[in-house]
Amino acid sequence: MTMMTLTQTEQPVSSGFRVDISRGERVGRVSSEWFSRPDDERYLSLTDLHDAVRRRADSAQARTVESRAVRVEATRDNAERLALIVPGRDEPIATTHWSFGQLCSLVGAPSSYLRQLPAPLAAINLQHGLLSHRALS
Repeated sequence: MTMMTLTQTEQPVSSGFRVDISRGERVGRVSSEWFSRPDDERYLSLTDLHDAVRRRADSAQARTVESRAVRVEATRDNAERLALIVPGRDEPIATTHWSFGQLCSLVGAPSSYLRQLPAPLAAINLQHGLLSHRALS
């Protein structure tokens, strides 16, 4: 382990950094990017982002399953939500915006289009793609 010593020019940080809003320029694209993100990618602070990533990492499990063994379901209770059921799990897997895009990519379906479809129709298309996909994933 390397130890770092402070020289006379370096001082420990005792408080947060201040932002001078009168300097620099306004970039409206930053706020529009934030508002256009899905809920699972929108955080108010780095602490919130860190906590969300930590919770996902703590509950994450890596497994390899055959793509045709994954079941895609849509329920009448929540017409906008898909559930992914994998072998060996009783509960459906909660997908993130990113993981849904990865699943769509696996089966060769455009995620932007499937996101616009009602969940039952998107589920039918994804299930068909998973059943006809030959590789393990």
